[in-house]
Amino acid sequence: MTQLSEQNMASAIVIVGLGQTGLSCVRYFLKQGIVPVVVDSRNAPPGQDELPAQVTLYKGGLHPEVLLQAKQLIVSPGIAIATPEIAAAQQSGVEVIGDIELFVRAAKAPIIAITGSNGKSTVTTLVGEMANAAGVRTAIGGNIGIPALDLLDLDLRDVADPYQLYVLELSSFQLETTHSLQAVAATVLNVSDDHLDRYADFEAYRQAKLLIYQHAQTIVTNRDDGLTVCAKQDGCGDAIKHSFGEDAADYGLIQKQGSTWLAYQGEGIISADELQITGVHNWMNALSAIALLDAAGVNRVKTLPGLRKFTGLAHRCEFIRELNGVRWINDTKATNVGAALAALDGLKSSVKGRLYLIAGGDGKGADFSPLIPALHDDIALTYCFGKDGGRFAALSENTKLVDDLDSAIAEISQLVQPGDWVLLSPACASIDMYANFMARGDHFRALVKAL
Repeated sequence: MTQLSEQNMASAIVIVGLGQTGLSCVRYFLKQGIVPVVVDSRNAPPGQDELPAQVTLYKGGLHPEVLLQAKQLIVSPGIAIATPEIAAAQQSGVEVIGDIELFVRAAKAPIIAITGSNGKSTVTTLVGEMANAAGVRTAIGGNIGIPALDLLDLDLRDVADPYQLYVLELSSFQLETTHSLQAVAATVLNVSDDHLDRYADFEAYRQAKLLIYQHAQTIVTNRDDGLTVCAKQDGCGDAIKHSFGEDAADYGLIQKQGSTWLAYQGEGIISADELQITGVHNWMNALSAIALLDAAGVNRVKTLPGLRKFTGLAHRCEFIRELNGVRWINDTKATNVGAALAALDGLKSSVKGRLYLIAGGDGKGADFSPLIPALHDDIALTYCFGKDGGRFAALSENTKLVDDLDSAIAEISQLVQPGDWVLLSPACASIDMYANFMARGDHFRALVKAL
């Protein structure tokens, strides 16, 4: 560990937490001629080998003596600002912000901001692809793909062709440390139990999500989820308000020429039959994307080719294969109850036979009970595994607890018949058994491909 000294403790800028976000912050400050200090509680933080030699790294703790010397702390999303060392620095007058706050202070182009418990990566990617299809030079980042500050760097490399629009996926953690965002359009797609291991209660988590609406020009809420609605006291009383939902109001669904259409105020925009993404939940994703781009002034007609081409994201209701008439779907990104319910609601009407569910993992303290009706009414059998597999299995009689994903696939493959679907939609995080949700999905894909 680096020894403390008055010289290297005196940096005005301290980055708390290394990793991908921390490194992007380091690069941002060095380009401005500012040498920050980095503090990380881990003994071997990821990214330390990439840290430039002139940047001092304190590890193995948060080192309050370093934090208290700073003028500004840039806190990575994985670290709660309620952490005692950070809270103490804030109380002593140190400014506590995140990388998104730095980004919005520097960005020149309009920003579309997207959050939600589920679907935000899909909508962020879709909005970016639709805008680019319309000829608007658009970059996406934040909680997805490229760290936001690195987007500024990419912008500067091509001064003759700067970005005209930014689309940011923002987590509740990022929003906690962002205060200057003035999005041209912002949405909370939905709110369901998640990250209750980080927040005092569900309402605290919800309020962190609603921060995205502050100072936004237009807000887009979900009519089918009252928890996404912003009250005047939440700082969005003057914003233009739109909503999306399954009925025909505002951005919604209508029946036209024997098909379901995505519509605005009762006028059809595009038939769902033209889309490559399926399920009501994906139609809601598309409606929210259309609403956000309309609010940003992007030509709607020109965006539709991008919508038609969009096939969805890996690990999100991803079709793996059809074998002997049985379809296998990878929805490993469903790391909470709301995401699993959305997948079940969106897909069940397409299943001609029986639907088998694979679920379980680390529930992060969430209440599984909202899943009980679906388990009883829509699922032939649910295979449960992982840290909270037993708690999940106790929800219904038509469940079976197994040791791991391999066991679930092996048993289900002997039961399924033509017309059946098998859905991995865990409603839990993967960290009890896998490095991340992608590794869990890759394992599912490999097992299914090997059948």
